[in-house]
Amino acid sequence: MSNESTFVPLLLITLLAAIVPVLVGYFGSGRLPIVVGEILAGIVVGQSGFNLITTNPTIDFLAQFGFVFLMFLSGLEVDFRALTREREGDSERPRWQRPVPLASLSFGLTVVLAVAIGYGLNAAGLTSSPILMGLILSATSLGVVLPVVKERKLVVTLYGQTLLLASVISDFATLLLLSVVIAVISRGFGIDLLLFVVLALVFAVAAKIGQWARHVPVLNRVIEQLSHATAQIQVRGAFALMVAWVVLAQSLGVEVILGAFLAGAIISLVSPGYESQLRGKLDAIGYGFFIPIFFIMVGERFDLRALSGSEHGLLLVPILVISAYLIRIVAVGPFRALFSWRETVAAIVLLTSQLSLTVAAAAIALQLGIISAAVNSAIILVAIITCTVSPFLFSLILPREEATRRDGVIVVGTDQLAVLLGDRVRAAGERVTFLGHSLEQLEHLREEGFRAIVGKPSDIEVLNEAGAETARALVAVSQTPGAVLDVCRIAHERFQIPDVIARADDPEQVRALQALSVRVVQPVMATALSLEGALNFPAAFNMLTDKSGAVELLDVPLSNPLLAGRRLRSIRLPGNALVLGVRRGGELVVPHGDTVLEHGDMLMLVGSPDSLREARPWLVYGVRLHGADAPTRGAYPTKSRAEG
Repeated sequence: MSNESTFVPLLLITLLAAIVPVLVGYFGSGRLPIVVGEILAGIVVGQSGFNLITTNPTIDFLAQFGFVFLMFLSGLEVDFRALTREREGDSERPRWQRPVPLASLSFGLTVVLAVAIGYGLNAAGLTSSPILMGLILSATSLGVVLPVVKERKLVVTLYGQTLLLASVISDFATLLLLSVVIAVISRGFGIDLLLFVVLALVFAVAAKIGQWARHVPVLNRVIEQLSHATAQIQVRGAFALMVAWVVLAQSLGVEVILGAFLAGAIISLVSPGYESQLRGKLDAIGYGFFIPIFFIMVGERFDLRALSGSEHGLLLVPILVISAYLIRIVAVGPFRALFSWRETVAAIVLLTSQLSLTVAAAAIALQLGIISAAVNSAIILVAIITCTVSPFLFSLILPREEATRRDGVIVVGTDQLAVLLGDRVRAAGERVTFLGHSLEQLEHLREEGFRAIVGKPSDIEVLNEAGAETARALVAVSQTPGAVLDVCRIAHERFQIPDVIARADDPEQVRALQALSVRVVQPVMATALSLEGALNFPAAFNMLTDKSGAVELLDVPLSNPLLAGRRLRSIRLPGNALVLGVRRGGELVVPHGDTVLEHGDMLMLVGSPDSLREARPWLVYGVRLHGADAPTRGAYPTKSRAEG
């Protein structure tokens, strides 16, 4: 019977966790955050609905662990490089107008105004803890802001980075202040507060050790060997680190969620890249199992009767929603120094989104008896309203601009390798522009039919002249490390060129380029891989190096909305073009006829140059090079790897 009482409610919760994303995607058009759907599902089956879930210690522990894991992944989201990176144009602005100071100023204003409103609510008898209520109003949900910024492809822009920095600083600082305030409320002022300093010192030491260990070749080799199959040493180590920090925080009398957050922040400092495999695995474990249990149980504990039976609770909901937006109107006002009125108003709306940390803080306050069940339910309802309405309003205020059609490749450098690359790219039918200093070499390239620009590659005007606003790729072949780093940074942040590639040998330069999301080619490694390819995959190697141009390979991002959601067997590619593979979210999908394509998939095509030249604009922009008036669908004979 004990097994039944444990697994029956868990079965219901896991079924809801599997069904909710499908329902949200189908009925909510992807605009409703999935966690909101999970909370609503919990309300339906919980004590305010059909009361179908019988809680037990196992469910309670899984929900608490999901809570801890959520804070751990929040720490993992902190990009410390973004906090220290110097951005293009920073030197020309006053210090307070740079993204980090601007985001910090915005958060400072938010806390001051939120605490003031908290005292107003206390004077009106609506809350007994004004500072705690003020901090709850100060939170911004990074989990809501990040997907919106990513979806709109604003991550690499100054505007997007400022929004993300404001969210990160708000999450981190609010969590720290909440931990201190809850400690003071629970135990009062005393020597215990010094334990926060101890925790900070341990964090600094652990981060230093982690960064040192990252540069130990033997250790890296062992970890790499044990990171696959049944070992999964990186995942095991991440869990061990998270639990160790939770135990440490618990031992010091600090909120365990702060320990989990700091554990995630350590991995963020140590891990080589934002989109690492480890992060993908941890996201899958957390959002695939533990975190949905937490949010469904938040909904299950939502007390609608207590809220509806309390005049103060009902009154608190509209007051908190209005207060949250009014606070951001003042706090985000300084953004106007860098951005337009439309962008500033959109930032005000989006940064009002509250979710994970707000719900978490309310759960802790309820557990400690600081707030009532009615106030807790009011706070949850406010979080649901703001995180649902804010992204929608953001899209209305700042509508999506029509994507600029990008084509052409800029090659920085004029040496033999650069010219060879230019010849091959032009042979594939693409426009190539060279940038460099050598007048003689550039003049020779012009005679060969290339476009060539003389000037400093990192000069914005020179890049503008080269067509950086519409170029699809920039390849930095120059052997001057400083110049390569500068031009890649500007290409990525200022011109938002989708593919930025650089040649680099020095490990420090490689790390600096990878931090900018630049694809780095190391000559020695490239040569070794080519030799290995010739040895182990002679047929593929011969096709790649075939100078006749009869067959070529091409990676094409799928952006044509008419093709997203369709099966590969129904996609008609021109000529003899075939789909060899699909890269999706860092993973390689081997295609077959029933493979459903998604927007943003990177399709690996093989075929004649003419076929690939026709396929690319159609897959990216929905434009065909022949017969523009003919219908897009059914224009080409069906070809795929599975059927070809």
